[in-house]
Amino acid sequence: MNFAEKSNQIFDKTISLYHVTDDIDAQVQNPYPEGSIEAELFTKCWIDSVQWHLEDIIRDPEIDPVAALALKRRIDRSNQDRTDLVEKIDSYFRTIYADVKVLDDATINTESPAWAIDRLSILALKIYHMREQVERSDASPSHIEQCQHKLSVLLEQRVDLTTAIDQLLDDIATGRKYMKVYRQMKMYNDPETNPVLYGKKQ
Repeated sequence: MNFAEKSNQIFDKTISLYHVTDDIDAQVQNPYPEGSIEAELFTKCWIDSVQWHLEDIIRDPEIDPVAALALKRRIDRSNQDRTDLVEKIDSYFRTIYADVKVLDDATINTESPAWAIDRLSILALKIYHMREQVERSDASPSHIEQCQHKLSVLLEQRVDLTTAIDQLLDDIATGRKYMKVYRQMKMYNDPETNPVLYGKKQ
């Protein structure tokens, strides 16, 4: 099984496991061996699943402003965790392909493999929740029809993205493409680069 196809299976399993409790604070035992790439993919999708529901909660028009601020800060931390994990997955690929001889006419891709896989994880969440809408018994026929159309598009998109990722990995493995990883260098979380934060130290 190709890497992206395997990732889809792990993401679907992760999302289903999350919805056993459907609780943003639930604790779960990672079912994959510690340190394995499968465990990293599971953790990645778990972070995405929790954040998906945090984003739902914070949009409640009746939410208490203090609670909303706490959620916003939790989402910020989650985004940083997500970014760190994507970079960790890219480091895995760099190790795997470290000895590949890059061809003279090799080209670079617009994004690294792990950032493409990040999109695959989010796509799995979109598919899960759009399917929920299609299966609603309290929704209008027009709503269900619209969501069924969107679900079909999302499923097609997953096939295309899965294919593209596996083609990219094959190109890297054979030297037709090479990967460079640029760290995100987010500034707003860093007390040394966010002027609101470093200004408070003066």
